[in-house]
Amino acid sequence: MLPFLKFNRSIRSIRRYWYIVRVLSKYGFDQALEMLGLADMVVRSRHLFRGSPPDLARLSSAERMRLALEELGPTFIKLGQLLSTRPDVIPHAFIREFEKLQDNVPSFPFEDVISQLVLELGGPIDTFFAWIDPEPLAAASIAQVHRARLTSGEEVVIKVRRPGIVEVVESDISALMSLAGLAERHVPGSEIYDPVGLVREFARTIRREMDFAREGHTIEKFRDNFANTPWMAFPHVYWPQSARGVLTMEYVDGIKVTDQESFDQQGLNRTLVARRGADAFLEMVLNHGFFHGDLHPGNLLILPDNVICMLDYGIVGRLDESLKTFLTDILYAIVNRDMDEVISLLLFAGDISDNLDIRALKRDLSHFIDGYYEIPLKEIEVGRMLMEFIEIITLYNIRIQPDLMLLAKSLVLVESMGRSLNPAFDMVEHLRPFIGKALREKYSPRRVTRDLNKVVLSYLNLARNLPRDLKEFINRVNRNKFKIDLEHRGLDKFTAEFDRSINRLSISLILAAMIIGSSIIMQTEKGPQLLGFPVLAFTGYTVAGLIGLWLVYAIIRSGRM
Repeated sequence: MLPFLKFNRSIRSIRRYWYIVRVLSKYGFDQALEMLGLADMVVRSRHLFRGSPPDLARLSSAERMRLALEELGPTFIKLGQLLSTRPDVIPHAFIREFEKLQDNVPSFPFEDVISQLVLELGGPIDTFFAWIDPEPLAAASIAQVHRARLTSGEEVVIKVRRPGIVEVVESDISALMSLAGLAERHVPGSEIYDPVGLVREFARTIRREMDFAREGHTIEKFRDNFANTPWMAFPHVYWPQSARGVLTMEYVDGIKVTDQESFDQQGLNRTLVARRGADAFLEMVLNHGFFHGDLHPGNLLILPDNVICMLDYGIVGRLDESLKTFLTDILYAIVNRDMDEVISLLLFAGDISDNLDIRALKRDLSHFIDGYYEIPLKEIEVGRMLMEFIEIITLYNIRIQPDLMLLAKSLVLVESMGRSLNPAFDMVEHLRPFIGKALREKYSPRRVTRDLNKVVLSYLNLARNLPRDLKEFINRVNRNKFKIDLEHRGLDKFTAEFDRSINRLSISLILAAMIIGSSIIMQTEKGPQLLGFPVLAFTGYTVAGLIGLWLVYAIIRSGRM
């Protein structure tokens, strides 16, 4: 049964791959598809999509791509949303358009909700829930949310995965991986952006987002991290009523950050909420290394006593020790306008190309830092400053980890909400204690001793393994087993074009042979006759003519006369 399922998945992936090419061609991306070596599929798409949207010519390429992603469905909407956080990969015009992508999809029927709950929970609904509201609170491309009540009486919300979404996403990932592979083989310079790596990153992100059990554990990890912070609240997860495709959480009734009128009616302290929100986010980033990656106003509720509750933990970011250290050092250097330290940190920590123009980079970063000399520290927006810094270094193809991109965007949102609550909000003031603490820990005797021990152990391991590695190298050379792999980029396209030319030449020779043979048979006047001509000769001329017309049409259609 398993091979049959794999075969079915392959068929779905091929069908989806073909549909993606058709939609991209429909929105005017034929040249990009031809660069990927899909010229034949583009020609067929032109026949299928003769009528493009009437206002297509008036739209920019970024707008057309956004419309194409919306037509391709949930997976591609999520891909566009992910790319909107990657200024190192796509131009700003595309980022602005992709930020408009929303999961505006209709809700699925309540009968399907019940079916999904029975399938995921493995039992009748009335054993888990006393009541479920048929009207969803929200509907998105991956799931929708319903209010409900447990049989034990607790008010909850149920997040139910959309039926069939896993199969659709897996087919799309397979098709995207094929396109990414074509990009690496056919598009010069694509290795800078690592298309296959981008698709792998996206696949990992969206698979985690579809796994609601993982999201439940994420909520509990945040709760543990803030166990000693009474002004932070997290929804309780009801595990008996949850599974990989269903997440049942405590219903939280709070005030949205944007609801200024309710703030005043409830007597909440805007300045205190802004300060607590900033402190909580910086605590996640610089202390825990684990932060909420989608902190827009809809995912924040304010409870009585100015308690902050975060919702929707599908997207999270992670910073390991080295990335936290890099972030702390780079923020400290930027805020203190130390350009030499910024350059030093980039050269040490960034993934830098061989042809980096360090002099030009230093000039642009100097202009960037000079732009903040006249601005008082309390007026600096750290998030936007970090985004501007990332935009500059990405122009020089310096690779930055995706989680740092997500952090910069989240920091912009946090600062924006802080300033909306308190116009005098100062992120630098909140940032200084965290940076100071991180720097003290970095240079503490305990930390220095630990780092020194790591370095010594690394060199000891190198010294221990060196004789074995050297012996293995010499043995390979002696056995003629030493190999060097060379890759010629762009050779696949040349090979494909060469094969096509050889095939056309072979068909031409066959046509010539058929015409010559039919002419010889015509002279013999033997065998069955049709209208006074030998049937065999007549058939040969007919077949040769049809094949010849097809070959001429194929050559004209390819645009290579």
